[in-house]
Amino acid sequence: MIRLTDKEFNDIVTFIKDNYGINLTKKRQLIESRMQVVLTNRGLTNFTDYFNLVKQNKSDEITAMLNKLTTNHTYFYREPAHFEFMKNVFLPMQEKTNTRKELRIWSAGCSSGEEAYTTIMTMMEYFGLKRTSWDYRILATDISLKAMEAAKNGLYGAESLKELPKTWEMRYFNKQGNDYYELKDEVRNQVIFKRLNLMEPFPYQKPFDLIFCRNVMIYFDQPTKNALINKFYDALKPGGYLFIGHSETVQRDTSEFIYVEPSIYRKG
Repeated sequence: MIRLTDKEFNDIVTFIKDNYGINLTKKRQLIESRMQVVLTNRGLTNFTDYFNLVKQNKSDEITAMLNKLTTNHTYFYREPAHFEFMKNVFLPMQEKTNTRKELRIWSAGCSSGEEAYTTIMTMMEYFGLKRTSWDYRILATDISLKAMEAAKNGLYGAESLKELPKTWEMRYFNKQGNDYYELKDEVRNQVIFKRLNLMEPFPYQKPFDLIFCRNVMIYFDQPTKNALINKFYDALKPGGYLFIGHSETVQRDTSEFIYVEPSIYRKG
């Protein structure tokens, strides 16, 4: 195994923290173990030469590194309480108050797309025949081009659909062989995918009604989390919601968000 020197470890950790907000200060063994294949495939024998490639800002190298060092595991209908809240609280409220019938929803850190597509299906189920009078396309962003390409393809293994209602599987997917399911265009066409580093300024002018950022901030230290949460606050309409992962929290003394229930917060 290729080992990290102290300098190499500190250089890589600092670069990733400063540019992407991800805190790997306690992940030396993880970096060493997960990057072995990458270094070997590049014909490299030390982390200094690899880090030099990364510092040249080659997007392929940066993407490969981030894909290896972060976990993109997700599936359809993950953390279902959020989608139940959408059906029971968020969407009924929008029906009563949203006269423009336009919903702006952002899936931040969308990975391979299951979260964004589940959100679309939730709205299609709720609105039913009325959905043609609503504009509810979703913006889905991630730092990983590889994850987003998989999301755009809309082809998923059976394991990704394990928590999805069977009726939804039949309604919104076409089965491909024994083990794969392809999303129908009526779902896939409602999601717009764009690459975005959450540490950079948000380039979107109009505020959102709902932002998902689930199981992304687990990699950030507390000051980085606080700064990102406040950026989300500014990006929401008054009364808009932020959904985070169930293992994540918003510190009340550093944010103006109003606690609604575990992992759900509202902008006052």
